[in-house]
Amino acid sequence: MFHLDSVNANYNDKVALHDISLEIPAGQKVALIGRSGAGKSTLLKLLYEQLPKKIALVPQDYGLVSSLSLYHNVYMGQLERKPLWYNLVNLVKPLSLPVTEVKAILQRLQLDDKLFEPVAQLSGGQQQRAAIARAMMQGGDVLFGDEPVSSLDEQQSKLVMSQLCEHFDTLVLAMHDIDLALAYCDRIIGLDQGRITLDAPTQELQRRDLLEIYGE
Repeated sequence: MFHLDSVNANYNDKVALHDISLEIPAGQKVALIGRSGAGKSTLLKLLYEQLPKKIALVPQDYGLVSSLSLYHNVYMGQLERKPLWYNLVNLVKPLSLPVTEVKAILQRLQLDDKLFEPVAQLSGGQQQRAAIARAMMQGGDVLFGDEPVSSLDEQQSKLVMSQLCEHFDTLVLAMHDIDLALAYCDRIIGLDQGRITLDAPTQELQRRDLLEIYGE
């Protein structure tokens, strides 16, 4: 599904990735781990660019419109699937069907009580769950996330990870939490100074070894 063959990449005029060769088939749940600056986000971007229209994305900066409500931000996941007139009407007066659909997703993320609150009034963790809800609203089989649970506590992180695993067949997630990567992903790719230094099934890996090499 995704393929890179001896690829190099620069970021801010510096070499960020060196000689990256990689294949990710459909149906795999992959965690990219490594210390800050290892190249996780750059690798995620390279893979995303191969099939951008087929991938639901949770960016590190969330990409929300702070002046709009939580409802409208989540609904944006379906903008391209609806005609312009429908989107304009829904912007002025939310329609019952999309309200029901958005609320159902927010319930799964324990955020439905904030349905019509402006995103600017939400906490950082709530905004991160809003970005995840928007990706779930977008649908499809593939989700990419750049530190998708970094602002959440342990309980919320587990909730979100379980929902993502249930909702999407294929996941590629840049993560700093090694315990979550081991618990919810079936393949771990480790990066160090822009190079892949580990690529193995989760069941073959030991937590203590990963923490020693890739932990922050």
